[in-house]
Amino acid sequence: MSTSQFSGKTIAIDFETATEARASACSIGLAFIENGRVVRVEERLIRPPENRYSPFNVAIHGIRPEHTANAPEFPDVMAEFSGDFEGARMIAHNASFDFSVLRACLDFSGLEYPELSYLCSVKLAQRHWPSLGSHRLNVLAAHLGFSFLHHNAAEDARICAEACLAMALEAEVEDLFDLAVTLGLNPGRLHRHGYDACSFARKPKKKSLALQA
Repeated sequence: MSTSQFSGKTIAIDFETATEARASACSIGLAFIENGRVVRVEERLIRPPENRYSPFNVAIHGIRPEHTANAPEFPDVMAEFSGDFEGARMIAHNASFDFSVLRACLDFSGLEYPELSYLCSVKLAQRHWPSLGSHRLNVLAAHLGFSFLHHNAAEDARICAEACLAMALEAEVEDLFDLAVTLGLNPGRLHRHGYDACSFARKPKKKSLALQA
């Protein structure tokens, strides 16, 4: 079985939010993949609007107002990573959520969308490991033998990245986006004028079904 080598740089991204509002990001995690491995993991706390939290969200991730009282706001965090995002290829577990958070935060801050493409690792896993009862991150982590702290943005991004590396390796493809094509998944795009969602294009070919076995 060949070693998967991702072309260029791919970034796994995960957000935690302070309230039900998508524009309330309070933490971002990023895992950078280069040459078939995770080379860097970053996490930043973000001060959400008015530093307001809902008890429901706090119960999920444990981040509280006192943790972000002096944290930078979203535009400052975005400025640090804008060079990485522009032109990037990205992945997220349940990408529809994380990229809706990114868009909402950019809209709220009056910032322009970066140009990037992205994949949803949930959709990849549903096609690649169809026999798993669930495709939540904790299930994928257990399947791959990883222990991790769920709902920590950095850890979630790392496991998302590791799961995608494992899928590419098992499928013997040279690139995660090649795996997406094989599994019938259209990459999503964020661009200056809006976005295109990551979506299933068709049923996978028989060959890709064999890879899933």
